[in-house]
Amino acid sequence: MNIAMMTRAALMAAVTAVAAQIAIPLPFSPVPFTLQVPAVILSGLLLGPRYGALAQAIYLLIGAVGLPVFAQFKGGLGVLLGPTGGYLLSYPIAAAVAGLATNATRGAARRRALWTSLLWGCAGLAVIYAFGATWLAVVTRLPFAVALAQGVAPFVILDLIKVALAALVAVAAAPAIAASRA
Repeated sequence: MNIAMMTRAALMAAVTAVAAQIAIPLPFSPVPFTLQVPAVILSGLLLGPRYGALAQAIYLLIGAVGLPVFAQFKGGLGVLLGPTGGYLLSYPIAAAVAGLATNATRGAARRRALWTSLLWGCAGLAVIYAFGATWLAVVTRLPFAVALAQGVAPFVILDLIKVALAALVAVAAAPAIAASRA
């Protein structure tokens, strides 16, 4: 592990913490609307599976010890064990899944890189939804269909847009990042 990659992982953890604070509580759902999804997907797309997951693990550890980096300036283990904990705990895995696009997009034509990033970004989003809705159903004792209706359905369209934006940013930034690795 080199200093540059550690710095990038720390930076993406910080970006996720900032994105979490752009949060809108929804009256019909225990899950707020935030900008964490593009930060998580972007960390994977830019850093690759290993360092993207590391960035999100750093974010979770900082929040678990009590720093208010989770949505609405919350922190602590209570947040990770609460209704939205499944979404948060999925972030390292989702970033790793999105990061699978990194090698495929290096040196690829921009169109192919964009589609590959979008595909793996959507796969990462599916991981977030799977962990999040399952955890929400277990913790709140809601039927799984209700957990999907409250914790996934209201977010799908906007989250797909966020993933597309993350893919666009990653493809645009990839040449600069590749050049800095050389």
